[in-house]
Amino acid sequence: MKRPFKLDSRLNLCASFVRKGVKVADIGTDHAYLPVWLCKKGIAISALACDIGQEPLQNALNTIYKYNAENLVETRLCNGLAKVNDNEAQDIIIAGMGGETIAEIIDAWQFAKNKDKHFILQPMTKSDELVNFLYKSGFEIIEQRCCKERKIYTVMLVTYTGNIQNVSKEFTYLGKLSPKENPLDREFLQMEIRNLENKAKGNKEYEIVAENLKKEL
Repeated sequence: MKRPFKLDSRLNLCASFVRKGVKVADIGTDHAYLPVWLCKKGIAISALACDIGQEPLQNALNTIYKYNAENLVETRLCNGLAKVNDNEAQDIIIAGMGGETIAEIIDAWQFAKNKDKHFILQPMTKSDELVNFLYKSGFEIIEQRCCKERKIYTVMLVTYTGNIQNVSKEFTYLGKLSPKENPLDREFLQMEIRNLENKAKGNKEYEIVAENLKKEL
């Protein structure tokens, strides 16, 4: 039996938020590295490796067979969480997509507003739009951290609370990060500020937000 492989920093951070003894769904799984690793390590008791494309699912199957995880990880061809039932996943990982796409996937899943569910979200872009959606929809970030794998990424642990909030524009970029204490959080926020400053050339509102965020560094 092959030993479990090592995850890169991005997937490892996602994995760190998964609770022990849960069923996992990995949305946009690609090669199924994360669900296979979680199951082989004994963290998840089972996992769904979901993807919208047939080719990524074939890659996922190759990984599953390679590490003898056929009895632990099931592949599923579906758009987002469309074919995932309530009792099939307690921790849901959605990583490597744009923030607006992640928001659409959560919004479309009829079981998302369940306080027992945990979402582990890693947006590649538009994390501010995702945060804004989450709080306006009654979700809350429990914890948020950053990692570096060639570039800087942020991962959020999210759950539904039912508490609908209108958060500030600054909060959508800062979230639950601690840039004054954590160098990676600081680097991520600096990147966001640079992006805002570029946008400010056409909209002064972004300049104000960037200046306010600089106070958090």
